[in-house]
Amino acid sequence: MRSATSTARQSPLTLLLKGVAALLGVVLLGALGPAAAQARPAQAEAAATGLHISDGRLLEANGNDFVMRGVNHAHTWYPGETQSLADIKAFGANTVRVVLSDGHRWTRNGPDEVAGIVDDCKTNRLICVLEVHDTTGYGEDAAAGTLDHAADYWISLKDVLAGEEDYVVINIGNEPWGNTDPAGWTAPTTAAVQKLRGAGFAHTIMVDAPNWGQDWQGVMRANARTVYDADTTGNLIFSIHMYSVYSTAHAITDYLNAFVDAGLPILIGEFGGPADQWGDPDEDTMMATAEALDLGYLAWSWSGNTDPILDLAIDFDPSRLSSWGERIFHGADGIAQTSQEATIFGDGGDPDDTEAPTAPGTPTASAVTATSATLTWPAATDNVAIAGYDVVRVSGGAETAVASSTTTAVTVTGLTADTAYAFAVYARDAAGNRSARSGTVSVTTDESGPTPGVGCSVGYRVVGEWPGGFQGEITIRNTGTTAINGWNLAFAFANGQTISNMWGGTPTQSGSSVSVAPAGYTASIAANGSVTLGFTGTRSTSNAAPTAFTLSGNTCKAA
Repeated sequence: MRSATSTARQSPLTLLLKGVAALLGVVLLGALGPAAAQARPAQAEAAATGLHISDGRLLEANGNDFVMRGVNHAHTWYPGETQSLADIKAFGANTVRVVLSDGHRWTRNGPDEVAGIVDDCKTNRLICVLEVHDTTGYGEDAAAGTLDHAADYWISLKDVLAGEEDYVVINIGNEPWGNTDPAGWTAPTTAAVQKLRGAGFAHTIMVDAPNWGQDWQGVMRANARTVYDADTTGNLIFSIHMYSVYSTAHAITDYLNAFVDAGLPILIGEFGGPADQWGDPDEDTMMATAEALDLGYLAWSWSGNTDPILDLAIDFDPSRLSSWGERIFHGADGIAQTSQEATIFGDGGDPDDTEAPTAPGTPTASAVTATSATLTWPAATDNVAIAGYDVVRVSGGAETAVASSTTTAVTVTGLTADTAYAFAVYARDAAGNRSARSGTVSVTTDESGPTPGVGCSVGYRVVGEWPGGFQGEITIRNTGTTAINGWNLAFAFANGQTISNMWGGTPTQSGSSVSVAPAGYTASIAANGSVTLGFTGTRSTSNAAPTAFTLSGNTCKAA
């Protein structure tokens, strides 16, 4: 059982949060109505033929506790990224939430394609949460984009999903009801769940909150018991998307503990990155609280439109994690430290395995450049099997996670030119046991190459507009033959626009003139490579695009 190993791996912060969580739970028992103040009810379980809910917990068919640790992947927007699931698994995830479309807004993902996705999940030993994205904001018309329409989509896939209850969770619809009548969430959600049960679906069903998934009016919190009790199988889990509403530790622990204390299953189905455009959410507390309460979390997003885990301009290169990617995989309560593989996959994650691997050998460095270095090390050994290695930068008594690998080599990128570093390696097994640290290797990066601006182009586009505001995207391409290491982008708005928030760079604006410095993960641009910045801003009636750009003083072609 998970409980046999999880306590030993918990940090002092985790244990403290558990105490705080328990204290808050006593205060908050009434948050979900009278039922919350009672002992957890005995839940009606689905037959133990797959993932199922019991006593407010997600279990595998064999009764083992399963806690989701993973990321979202926007398959319907990037259908050609066939390597993504393997890369997600290599970073230690046990679950992936896959974005699909029923054809209302994007290209429909039909039975053959969905069957292939499920097979890819199983091949890569990932539990597969499938979600239909067309319900976001609750549709534009009565006939499509609703949860009832989403239920029909799942029914059209019944032959594909039948028998996959061990591996597949159905997220019935993404973020229903934006700001429009979220109070109407309860009855249509119940009806959609019952429609699937009536069609013979025994799968665990995941239900998103209204208010763009964030439940800032507390509708799901107040009505979750009603929806849950209406599912006669008891095989239902609630999903909260934690963005701008959750900027404090109190807001996070308050919401999650209300469900836990009521015996209602919940996980964090989306949460977001260090430069989230919707505010300044406290993702570290989200992860720590989820770990303290043994709740699942799924980060947004391996691929997506806001704060992706990867630098998408680098063609889904898994070695180019954004700062958010580093936090979600390598933070103290991140995926690499807290994930356990589903036992349905056989040889991974023996919950009774408490023996740590031996320490890896001291790494050696090669192919050192101004911004990267390749590290290799002798393998560790384990009584079961090595699941992967975590590389850290060592500075005095402090460590910073920099990369992970399933082999005994990795290329560390994003380094600063002419700078000394020390790196070491840990080994980990499938049960989450971590070795002692290896010896350290010292690396001094090369001096930086030619000054940037030998050749550059800049693409600017407006992604979306609303009264008084807009979202924009800037792509900087290095058209030269040498890498750019560090840059400054300058341009001017023509219609009085102002930048409110930016991810991928730090803007400074004086009047119409804008200067942008790079984030750590966008500072280097390979020859013929590119980086993409996103931002939100304010505008008046007109919103003309800038026409002239310079990069570190060099004129760039407008793409």
